Amino acid sequence: MKTNRWIIVGGGTAGWIAASALAHQYRNQAVSITLVESSEIGTVGVGEAVIPPFITFIRNLGLDEQQFIAAVGGTFKLGIEFKNWRRQHHSYFHHFGDLGRPLNGNDFYHCFLHAGRAGDCGDLMDYAPSAVMARQHRFFLPFKLAPDSGLNGANYALHFDASRVAAELRRFACDAGVKRVDAKVERVLTDDAGTIQTLQLSTGEQLDGDYFIDCSGFRSLLLGQTLNIPYDDWSDLLPCNSAAAVQSEHTGDTPPYTTASAQDAGWIWRIPLQHRMGNGYVFSNDYISDDEACASLLAQLTGKPLHDPRILRFTTGMRQQLWAKNCIALGLAGGFLEPLESTAIHLVTRGVQFLLQLLPTVATTETQCQALAAEYNQRMRADYEEIRDFLVLHYCLTERDDSPFWRYVRDMPLPASLKHRLALFDASGQLPPENDELFRKPSWQAVLHGMGRRPAHYHPAVDQLDAAQVNQALNAARQQMANACQQLPTHNEFIQQFCATPQAAQ
Repeated sequence: MKTNRWIIVGGGTAGWIAASALAHQYRNQAVSITLVESSEIGTVGVGEAVIPPFITFIRNLGLDEQQFIAAVGGTFKLGIEFKNWRRQHHSYFHHFGDLGRPLNGNDFYHCFLHAGRAGDCGDLMDYAPSAVMARQHRFFLPFKLAPDSGLNGANYALHFDASRVAAELRRFACDAGVKRVDAKVERVLTDDAGTIQTLQLSTGEQLDGDYFIDCSGFRSLLLGQTLNIPYDDWSDLLPCNSAAAVQSEHTGDTPPYTTASAQDAGWIWRIPLQHRMGNGYVFSNDYISDDEACASLLAQLTGKPLHDPRILRFTTGMRQQLWAKNCIALGLAGGFLEPLESTAIHLVTRGVQFLLQLLPTVATTETQCQALAAEYNQRMRADYEEIRDFLVLHYCLTERDDSPFWRYVRDMPLPASLKHRLALFDASGQLPPENDELFRKPSWQAVLHGMGRRPAHYHPAVDQLDAAQVNQALNAARQQMANACQQLPTHNEFIQQFCATPQAAQ
């Protein structure tokens, strides 16, 4: 099957990520890449935060990170602060990067638990470099910090204006040879086997392709509507099905983290950009009306709203296949997981990454293509289910019983994969071996600990350590990072020095 004609349906962040990655992969090769989007159809455009792997994606394209951040109004993200999730007036932090350092080969978290039983060793996040910087609203590129600072194990992601990200990637892709067609897809033509052959456009043009990438958003025009791939609904595990989103004026200080504040029927995000704030209430309309959600969101803004809130509807879940026949779905066309951990864009780049690894060639047979698609679908389902379980973790461990919503998520049945992980952690503080997972042990430990979950015992090997020496090592590490952090610029200062957006683009 030929693979020299790629058609991408839909622009936005997902479409232009796909176009940029394919153009970079096929640079200097005789491959045509066409993206069809209509300027009459808006994009969701509220994805304003990512996780650290996006930085790697940008670098792999050869884009200048500093210029990119300035162009998209970006700020730095060291993690997420969760307010009122475990209970009212309680908060915890999910950091990016390291969580302490092993002691004599022992996992740091187990050493921390050991030290905690022997005396006061502080808060767990005192040993997470990203959390230490976030707490003081300070930032510096971790890989440029001295090893003896104790802070170079931090990691970071970005907050940004999603529409500007799409524009930057569109510029990159078009410069690399991607053809953009401004039109609506009126009809999708398939052959007798159901393979997509041709798109009929509103301009009267017909586009023939070998492979089609569906970035048409929730419509899922190709994978869902044309190929009729069923959708697995996960609303019983993640019951939020709506979001009210609004942008507001910037109020001054710019914390280097996202805030997720639990509400009676969901949670509110707060994302600081250079030129404004992003805000939204993710909720279940089974427990609160749209008007009530909008009123609650507006009442909690820190700056003047720049427009009326927009209401979005969604169903958490994913298509049973993301690659079917000659169609691959990315982003909302393939599935949706609420933005609690900012994983939407990651799932797009992850899908592109797997696609580039499994690219068929002109000589690939139909049977071989089916094997590639099966591998792709298996990998992507594993990612979706892992992230689903991690999101459910934030809800199911709550102690709250002050509203019907929180009583439901506290008591809901859990997927077997998450039940196993919790049982293993409860027994010994262990977690399953990592197999190319997005969220590594420090992330699970941060959320489990933050939500009040404690294992019955730490690993018995830690008992061989001298308790006084463990406490001394922990206290020294904690003081080292706190002192080093005080020498860093504030987040605002670093942005002004490194990647300030030009005033004309504010």
